[in-house]
Amino acid sequence: MIIPWQQLEKETLINIVESFILREGTDYGIEELSLEEKKNNLLAKIYDGSAIIFWSELHETIDIKNRNDFLK
Repeated sequence: MIIPWQQLEKETLINIVESFILREGTDYGIEELSLEEKKNNLLAKIYDGSAIIFWSELHETIDIKNRNDFLK
């Protein structure tokens, strides 16, 4: 089930994003980004609709997915 970010309290949205980033671990990019930079980048994707917040009823977990990957 897709959860519209607009329906979440700001603090809840931030907590979901930070939890997702910490679960994903190291990004192994050319330049390591700070948690704040990763958070801002991911929030921008959520706000512009290219990333979605997804609740799995089966697994009872919340995740953030690329919209295009999710819709395949």
